[in-house]
Amino acid sequence: MRRDMKEQLVLGIESSCDETAAAVVKNGRQVLSNIISSQIDIHTLYGGVVPEIASRKHIEKINQVIEEALLQADVTLEEIDVISVTYGPGLVGALLVGVGTAKAIAYAAKKPLVGVHHIEGHIAANYIEHPDLEPPFLCLIVSGGHTHLVRVLEYDRFEVIGCTHDDAAGEAFDKVARAIGLGYPGGPKIDRIAKEGNPYAIEFPRAKIAGSEFDFSFSGVKSAVLNYLNGCAMKQTDINRADVAASFQQAVVDVLVGKAVAAAKQLGETRIAVAGGVAANSHLRKTMRQECDKAGIALCYPSPVYCTDNAAMIAVQGYYDFLSGKRAGLELNAVPGLKIGQSK
Repeated sequence: MRRDMKEQLVLGIESSCDETAAAVVKNGRQVLSNIISSQIDIHTLYGGVVPEIASRKHIEKINQVIEEALLQADVTLEEIDVISVTYGPGLVGALLVGVGTAKAIAYAAKKPLVGVHHIEGHIAANYIEHPDLEPPFLCLIVSGGHTHLVRVLEYDRFEVIGCTHDDAAGEAFDKVARAIGLGYPGGPKIDRIAKEGNPYAIEFPRAKIAGSEFDFSFSGVKSAVLNYLNGCAMKQTDINRADVAASFQQAVVDVLVGKAVAAAKQLGETRIAVAGGVAANSHLRKTMRQECDKAGIALCYPSPVYCTDNAAMIAVQGYYDFLSGKRAGLELNAVPGLKIGQSK
């Protein structure tokens, strides 16, 4: 592959949960390859991610996905300029596989290493398909383990203005899907069946947290769904799963969109980005678009492949972290509880 002297090629590695992924990205915006080996079929058998199984599968797949990413990008390891890897947050065993592999490659190939915060990577996924997007902007991150409202001040500087006090939105989706018999993963399945239901058939609560205007709580709506299902069972009343799914989804989306738009107005932000696995939810996208249009706020979100865990987003954030001077040594370790803004 011919190289322009100004090009920066970043190899990204992601293994924080149940996707083993590697990608090559040029100059922080152009994805040359994005390889993902998913474990969904395996974990579906258990109704959720089993950490020990996830770690073993990462070990089996990680070299393969890296080799395939380089091959698809038509570059050699020697042509790579930077190695970037997710080092937190996530499952500690899964993270260690990626971190250990990245450190070995960086050491052997004499390449600089950058440790990337997984959530900052989700935010960076928006840069891939939105070439005009630059900080500052407001980002709503919604995934299985995280729900945050973050002001992106610079490519490597963030201010958390809201987070969940209990269940993340994606976690609530999974639990409700399991309760109504849809199985794992819950998010896509609720999204599909909700299209057949009435989103106002059942009134589920929209939580407000006193003194924390932009924080979230989804344990209440999850419990309300479970109580509704138990009540129907006790009364021997038929359950319309589509109505339950649609009504639950509406309650969650109302909260997510309402707080994001309100925060943007209050803070004077003119752009909202959405990121994370739940950002692929079609009703969330539609509702956010409608409310942003009403408020005169620009909206962007990634394609679904860049919403779920992937290495392209890690390579993108790794590029900007590298430009800001961040480097990691061989002492880099997995930090499963890493908070946003703590990355080095």
